[in-house]
Amino acid sequence: MTHLDIQGLSVTIPSPAGPVQAVRSIDLCIAKGEIHGLIGESGCGKTMIGMALLGLTPAGAQVAARVFKFDRIDLATSAAALRGKRIALISQDPAAALNPVLTIGRQMDDVLLTHSQQRKKDRTAAAAALLAATGLPDAAKLMKRYPHQLSGGMQQRVVIAQALATGADFLIADEPTTALDVTVGAQVLALLRKLVADRGLTVLMITHDMDVVAAVCDRATVLYAGLSVETGPASAILTRPRHPYTSALLAALPDAAPHGQKLAAIEGQIPPSTETISGCAFELRCPVATAVCHGAPPPARGSDDHHWLCHLAEGAP
Repeated sequence: MTHLDIQGLSVTIPSPAGPVQAVRSIDLCIAKGEIHGLIGESGCGKTMIGMALLGLTPAGAQVAARVFKFDRIDLATSAAALRGKRIALISQDPAAALNPVLTIGRQMDDVLLTHSQQRKKDRTAAAAALLAATGLPDAAKLMKRYPHQLSGGMQQRVVIAQALATGADFLIADEPTTALDVTVGAQVLALLRKLVADRGLTVLMITHDMDVVAAVCDRATVLYAGLSVETGPASAILTRPRHPYTSALLAALPDAAPHGQKLAAIEGQIPPSTETISGCAFELRCPVATAVCHGAPPPARGSDDHHWLCHLAEGAP
């Protein structure tokens, strides 16, 4: 069953320098119970897509799409109403997401009070159960502590517990391991995978890290310059990439370079978001670009399971 269906999403923000095309055209289809990775460099539009789903785009932003539905509900008119009820955010900086002057118990209670009609005693029990579900030990004692008394990994688990407390069944995880060390980050990813299995959640995993995609994602969409350029099973994206940009991202991973050799890099920059793109957005950085790439948008190729945008018939070599 499709949980999120987006076709042709664009987000345009007015600015003194002209309209900023934060998101140019995004297609995103996520099945219920799936962890779907959203991959790309900074400036590709990953976070803005999440903000559009939450109804939190900047003032004056124009959001348009051919299809923009969550569980068959039109997000164009209902995003704000669904925020915190069906759709919740796990931010990349848990320390900033938590109020430093309120105890963990008070912050959990505030969320539960907003989203339920439970009595205080029942809310306290529910808070302890949710914290325990994220793997936090001795929840009753922990609820008396303040955020600064917790490690980064514990803070992130509290933020996840808050998201669960809303009753949301769709979580947007925006770079959830960025502020954590590798070991703790892996534990948080394993926790999200477990919660998806145990509670039937759906997760949009916003990341720039291919290792995160490999660890937990079922499917993934690669973004470039506000465009969705490749979508498919995570295993296919990682082992059989078809768009040259996806191939370049994988080639730039530290493990991809033979020992002692220089790491690969993607030369150049993403086209400015104020610039109109007439051909392929990746053309100036693509090692296999041809003359046709300059003047015409690339066609869609592949199947429903794995598809990409490229003038090359077989995609990336």
